[in-house]
Amino acid sequence: MSFYLKHRKLKQLLFLIACTIVLFSLYYSNLLIKKIAHDERAKVNIWASALNHRLALVNTTSKFFNEIRREERNRVELYAEAQKHISNADPKEDIGFYLTIIEKNSTIPVVLTSREGITLDTRNIDIPIKHGDLINPILLKKYEFYPPIVISNLGVKNYIYYKDSKLFTEVQQVLNSLVNSFFSEIVNNSASVPVVITDSTQMKAIKYSHVDTLLIHDPVYLRHMIDEMSAENDPIAIEVADRGKNYIFYKDSYVLTQLRYFPYIQLAIIGIFLLVAYLLFSTARRSEQNQVWVGLAKETAHQLGTPLSSMMAWVDYLETKGIDEDTISELHKDVNRLKTVTDRFSKIGSTPVLKPENIVELIYQSVSYLKTRTSQKIHFSINLSEDQSILVPLNYQLFDWVIENLVKNAVDAMTRAGSLTIDILEDERHVMIDVSDSGKGLPRNMFKTIFNPGYSSKQRGWGLGLSLSRRIIREYHKGRIFVRSSTIGKGTTFRIVLKK
Repeated sequence: MSFYLKHRKLKQLLFLIACTIVLFSLYYSNLLIKKIAHDERAKVNIWASALNHRLALVNTTSKFFNEIRREERNRVELYAEAQKHISNADPKEDIGFYLTIIEKNSTIPVVLTSREGITLDTRNIDIPIKHGDLINPILLKKYEFYPPIVISNLGVKNYIYYKDSKLFTEVQQVLNSLVNSFFSEIVNNSASVPVVITDSTQMKAIKYSHVDTLLIHDPVYLRHMIDEMSAENDPIAIEVADRGKNYIFYKDSYVLTQLRYFPYIQLAIIGIFLLVAYLLFSTARRSEQNQVWVGLAKETAHQLGTPLSSMMAWVDYLETKGIDEDTISELHKDVNRLKTVTDRFSKIGSTPVLKPENIVELIYQSVSYLKTRTSQKIHFSINLSEDQSILVPLNYQLFDWVIENLVKNAVDAMTRAGSLTIDILEDERHVMIDVSDSGKGLPRNMFKTIFNPGYSSKQRGWGLGLSLSRRIIREYHKGRIFVRSSTIGKGTTFRIVLKK
């Protein structure tokens, strides 16, 4: 008994140590993950701060370009006014000033046409057009970005078409390249975190990084990704000149996410490995125990065989000497009992033959033998009469051994005074045998331990009876044996369940 108590305490201690190691591992891993997450967020904050400075520079540059655009518009309007004054000027009026204004326009492409599309004048255009020619529609398309300026002269309307100057166009391309570069740096210098930049509707991805490039243009996937990122971090709204409001969404990096789940995966793998190792070692140990059981039982049966044969001969010899018949009868019973014990041990390790037996009769026979060798202060009772019959597939010698073990344990638990009751119950498929005593009882934590080999509450006990009983019921008869109930100071009930 002390061995199993120590064994249980040792297992509890090892389990406690294992839990401590697991908790410490998880705590330390989470601590490292939080530190990495803090550093990553710090990098993101630095990145966001730099982003705002770059954005201010881009917006300031864009404002400057818009000023240039307005200035060019003013120059075109001034050019239009000069053309209007030249058209409406008195022949005696000095128009040199207006001609100077027109001549000074050396950068802005301008085409002056009539209402019918006849070219009246051109300035700074790439394709030469003769005055008086009908303007080419393809050329005119290039000048339709800005609405034309109308010049009225005595009811006749002329139109001035213009576009941005070559210098401004080149500068505008530089600005667009700067904005695109700005967006690219946002997604490429974001501490390796997944980033998506959307338009104002949050339905279109403009730039992205560290996300699935094949699915990012799928509206459903993009919506799911944005919702997932918004749940982790608030989006950064940026106002880009000429592009309106954009939103930057980001979340923790995949490395950080993997690190967050890695300790649990690692512990699960270690747990599975330990479980498989435990099952393998447990199976090997059980197999070794079985071999020991079989070897011990066979050797015991062999050792008992020779003296038993001799005893049978001596009983026959004493019978011829006129010894009292009652004495001879009891000797025959004990010799037959020894023969039964020998048969029991010889069947351990072999596949027993199960035959339909009347379990009621078997229990009465077993109790009858034990009753005469037990204290008179023990009261035996069986709930069914001896003439009833319940057939169950059994091996007579082995099952009789189980009943003997349960009865002897019950008698020992009652300190040789009390009542022992055997209730035989049945349903359509099973037979239940309850062996109840009025002994000292068992604590609940011992309900399974008492079936372990070597467990015994008696100082001189070997702790093999219940272990053998469980082996006989479970492995040979495919049934169950367990402690049904027990109360300290009132007694214990063992139950055997067998298939009919």
